[in-house]
Amino acid sequence: QVQLVESGGGLVQAGGSLRLSCAASGRTPSSNIMGWFRQAPGKEREFVAGIGRSDSNTKYPDSVKGRFTISRDNAKDMVYLQMNSLKPEDTAVYYCAARGFGSLIATTRSSYDYWGQGTQVTVSS
Repeated sequence: QVQLVESGGGLVQAGGSLRLSCAASGRTPSSNIMGWFRQAPGKEREFVAGIGRSDSNTKYPDSVKGRFTISRDNAKDMVYLQMNSLKPEDTAVYYCAARGFGSLIATTRSSYDYWGQGTQVTVSS
Protein backbone atom coordinates (compact mmCIF):
# COMPACT_ATOMS: atom_id res chain seq x y z
CA GLN A 1 0.00 0.00 0.00
CA VAL A 2 1.03 3.56 -0.70
CA GLN A 3 -0.55 6.52 1.05
CA LEU A 4 -0.61 9.92 -0.63
CA VAL A 5 -1.40 13.33 0.84
CA GLU A 6 -1.56 16.46 -1.31
CA SER A 7 -1.12 20.05 -0.17
CA GLY A 8 -0.51 23.48 -1.63
CA GLY A 9 -3.76 24.23 -3.41
CA GLY A 10 -5.50 27.56 -3.15
CA LEU A 11 -6.83 30.61 -4.94
CA VAL A 12 -4.58 32.44 -7.38
CA GLN A 13 -5.08 35.05 -10.08
CA ALA A 14 -4.61 34.21 -13.73
CA GLY A 15 -0.94 34.34 -14.64
CA GLY A 16 0.11 33.37 -11.15
CA SER A 17 1.86 30.29 -9.82
CA LEU A 18 1.25 27.53 -7.31
CA ARG A 19 3.30 24.60 -6.14
CA LEU A 20 1.51 21.43 -5.15
CA SER A 21 3.16 18.84 -2.94
CA CYS A 22 2.42 15.16 -2.49
CA ALA A 23 3.76 13.28 0.51
CA ALA A 24 4.04 9.56 -0.11
CA SER A 25 4.40 6.83 2.47
CA GLY A 26 4.11 3.08 2.63
CA ARG A 27 5.62 0.41 0.42
CA THR A 28 8.72 1.81 -1.40
CA PRO A 29 7.02 4.89 -2.86
CA SER A 30 10.30 6.04 -4.42
CA SER A 31 10.09 3.15 -6.88
CA ASN A 32 6.62 4.04 -8.12
CA ILE A 33 5.66 5.91 -11.24
CA MET A 34 3.88 9.02 -9.98
CA GLY A 35 1.35 11.25 -11.62
CA TRP A 36 -0.86 14.29 -11.15
CA PHE A 37 -4.40 14.39 -12.40
CA ARG A 38 -7.13 17.01 -12.16
CA GLN A 39 -10.89 17.01 -12.25
CA ALA A 40 -13.08 20.02 -12.90
CA PRO A 41 -16.82 19.98 -12.05
CA GLY A 42 -18.74 17.96 -14.60
CA LYS A 43 -15.61 16.76 -16.36
CA GLU A 44 -13.57 13.59 -16.46
CA ARG A 45 -10.41 13.27 -14.40
CA GLU A 46 -7.51 14.08 -16.69
CA PHE A 47 -3.78 13.47 -16.65
CA VAL A 48 -1.60 16.58 -16.25
CA ALA A 49 1.87 15.24 -15.43
CA GLY A 50 3.78 12.04 -14.80
CA ILE A 51 7.28 11.20 -13.63
CA GLY A 52 9.42 8.13 -13.62
CA ARG A 53 11.99 7.28 -11.00
CA SER A 54 14.06 10.35 -11.87
CA ASP A 55 13.33 13.93 -12.90
CA SER A 56 14.68 13.24 -16.39
CA ASN A 57 11.69 11.05 -17.26
CA THR A 58 8.52 13.14 -17.38
CA LYS A 59 5.40 13.43 -19.50
CA TYR A 60 2.81 16.18 -19.97
CA PRO A 61 -0.23 16.75 -22.15
CA ASP A 62 -0.09 19.68 -24.55
CA SER A 63 -2.53 21.66 -22.39
CA VAL A 64 0.07 22.17 -19.64
CA LYS A 65 3.38 21.57 -21.40
CA GLY A 66 5.75 24.48 -20.79
CA ARG A 67 3.71 25.73 -17.83
CA PHE A 68 3.71 22.79 -15.40
CA THR A 69 6.73 20.93 -14.07
CA ILE A 70 6.64 17.71 -12.10
CA SER A 71 9.56 16.70 -9.90
CA ARG A 72 10.30 14.30 -7.09
CA ASP A 73 12.58 14.02 -4.10
CA ASN A 74 13.00 10.32 -3.44
CA ALA A 75 14.93 10.91 -0.22
CA LYS A 76 11.86 12.67 1.21
CA ASP A 77 9.25 10.60 -0.64
CA MET A 78 7.79 13.78 -2.08
CA VAL A 79 6.41 14.66 -5.50
CA TYR A 80 5.81 18.25 -6.60
CA LEU A 81 3.86 20.01 -9.31
CA GLN A 82 5.02 23.53 -10.09
CA MET A 83 2.30 25.36 -11.97
CA ASN A 84 3.12 28.65 -13.71
CA SER A 85 1.14 30.97 -15.96
CA LEU A 86 -2.07 29.60 -14.54
CA LYS A 87 -5.31 30.04 -16.45
CA PRO A 88 -8.93 29.96 -15.28
CA GLU A 89 -9.34 26.66 -17.14
CA ASP A 90 -6.75 25.12 -14.81
CA THR A 91 -9.31 25.36 -12.01
CA ALA A 92 -9.94 21.86 -10.67
CA VAL A 93 -9.28 19.46 -7.84
CA TYR A 94 -5.76 18.13 -8.29
CA TYR A 95 -4.91 14.56 -7.32
CA CYS A 96 -1.60 12.84 -6.75
CA ALA A 97 -1.47 9.24 -7.92
CA ALA A 98 0.94 6.32 -7.88
CA ARG A 99 1.21 3.22 -10.00
CA GLY A 100 1.47 -0.01 -8.05
CA PHE A 101 3.27 -1.76 -10.88
CA GLY A 102 4.89 -0.95 -14.18
CA SER A 103 7.79 1.17 -15.36
CA LEU A 104 6.05 3.39 -17.90
CA ILE A 105 4.46 6.79 -17.29
CA ALA A 106 0.83 6.04 -17.97
CA THR A 107 -1.71 8.74 -18.77
CA THR A 108 -4.94 6.90 -17.98
CA ARG A 109 -6.69 7.00 -14.64
CA SER A 110 -7.09 3.23 -14.56
CA SER A 111 -3.31 2.73 -14.67
CA TYR A 112 -2.83 4.24 -11.23
CA ASP A 113 -3.55 2.24 -8.12
CA TYR A 114 -3.18 4.76 -5.30
CA TRP A 115 -4.72 8.21 -4.95
CA GLY A 116 -4.62 11.14 -2.60
CA GLN A 117 -7.67 12.98 -1.37
CA GLY A 118 -7.16 15.92 -3.72
CA THR A 119 -6.45 19.61 -3.29
CA GLN A 120 -8.49 22.44 -4.80
CA VAL A 121 -6.87 24.89 -7.20
CA THR A 122 -8.92 27.92 -8.22
CA VAL A 123 -7.65 30.40 -10.79
CA SER A 124 -9.55 33.66 -11.00
CA SER A 125 -9.70 35.76 -14.14
